[in-house]
Amino acid sequence: MSAALSPLAPSHYPDLPPIEGVRFATAEAGIRYKNRTDVLLVALDAGTQAAGVLTRSKCPSAPVDWCRTVLKKGTARGLVVNSGNANAFTGQTGAQAVQQTAQIAAQALGCAPDDILLASTGVIGEPLDASKFEGVLQACLNRAAPTPWIEPARAIMTTDTFPKVATKTLKIDGVTVTLNGIAKGAGMIAPDMATMLSFIFTDAPIGSEALQTLLSRATKTSFNAITVDSDTSTSDTLLLFATGAAAKRGCPTITNPADRRLSAFRKALDGMLLDLAKQIIRDGEGARHFVAITVEGAKSANSAKIIGKSVADSPLFKTAIAGEDANWGRIVAAIGKAGEPADRDRLAIWFGPHRVAVHGARDQGYDEATVSAYMKNQEIDIKIELGLGKGKFTVYTCDLTKEYVEINGDYRS
Repeated sequence: MSAALSPLAPSHYPDLPPIEGVRFATAEAGIRYKNRTDVLLVALDAGTQAAGVLTRSKCPSAPVDWCRTVLKKGTARGLVVNSGNANAFTGQTGAQAVQQTAQIAAQALGCAPDDILLASTGVIGEPLDASKFEGVLQACLNRAAPTPWIEPARAIMTTDTFPKVATKTLKIDGVTVTLNGIAKGAGMIAPDMATMLSFIFTDAPIGSEALQTLLSRATKTSFNAITVDSDTSTSDTLLLFATGAAAKRGCPTITNPADRRLSAFRKALDGMLLDLAKQIIRDGEGARHFVAITVEGAKSANSAKIIGKSVADSPLFKTAIAGEDANWGRIVAAIGKAGEPADRDRLAIWFGPHRVAVHGARDQGYDEATVSAYMKNQEIDIKIELGLGKGKFTVYTCDLTKEYVEINGDYRS
């Protein structure tokens, strides 16, 4: 399955540097499609710390169940990711498939099966034939290398039209460390704890408990602040690995998430996750417009998020954006149905710099032609002022187009 490159795709991709302790390779295992890389093996040096956030879906995939158990160790030696088959809603067969996959990877890497983390993306309800990894993972390990990172980003794509990568460098106690990240996602995006799939790697020597705290916190305003179509995946998986290799260069090992020396790392991680999350929205299935919805003056930040999500998930709002129509009435309707405190007569709404409504009515200075011209931009900013408190939150979404229906109508064909 392939689609035209999203018009919101980046014009270039950053060149991600190698991270000591991380090697990888991709391969064609024939999971669903032919002549397409669909499996990724990442080899991690001994001592690598791991953390993750996983979908809250009550129908999680078998790999999510596996990761939920394995992450309790806080360490990892390998990661196996496949696309084309989510291994979700596959019963005992799915559980056996993840065990077999972990065993094949562990044999190649010379570690225990519970040192392996797994993730799958693709069609739900189809059994995954783990025997297809036999020989493939060993071959991957034999040619594993620390670059180029664009290859693993491509291997995990499904309906994505472009690979999603990001990198950050920072200093901890004067020592330079690196963060690299990849992600995938275009449809079934309304993450609840994570995104569809995203993997972050660093050479910083940070303990797993600190990593977990930092990751969980950063997810709230990044992957948990985006929505393409209001559907939460069974497979949402976000993992963070720290090899600790920077300790050889004098970087201190940090286990306390409140350690002030983590300030720059926390900021870099927050920025990277938001960057990757926005890239997912820019690749929303059929998307033509990227939309940021900022709700201010709510009773609380959580209330602002719920209201922003109500607007972002509204098919009527999203189709209006697709039609480049500044129909604030659809925003008002979405606010009203959110179930959160709101006062119609205190509302004010902006499309970009243009205030279109205030005090429960159309702004007297509203100019149709000016606002219509703004709506033709690829990036649209919506601001909603509730006038009730200090709560604020920004949700990121995209428009809903005919292409979204076409892509999902043909998804299993």
